[in-house]
Amino acid sequence: MTDDKLEAAIARGARAKELLGSETLKEVFAQIEADYIEGWRHTSARDTDARERLWLAVQVLGLVKDHLVIIANNGKLAQAELDRLAGLAA
Repeated sequence: MTDDKLEAAIARGARAKELLGSETLKEVFAQIEADYIEGWRHTSARDTDARERLWLAVQVLGLVKDHLVIIANNGKLAQAELDRLAGLAA
């Protein structure tokens, strides 16, 4: 990976880490998940499609969080690689 790509991955990772640490974003994710679960609880016994859509929505929300964690971790790995390359160049 080139230095430019490493720097870009580091910057993306830092932004993802910042988002993951944001109280506002945590509250938004929690509220959306709670709304989906509450909607699921209020579906009628015969409304299987609505329950499945709400279940899927909760799963997708988890995937979004997981993806932010992956980006943050990739930024850490890119920083470690850049540090390693800098050590080799010194």
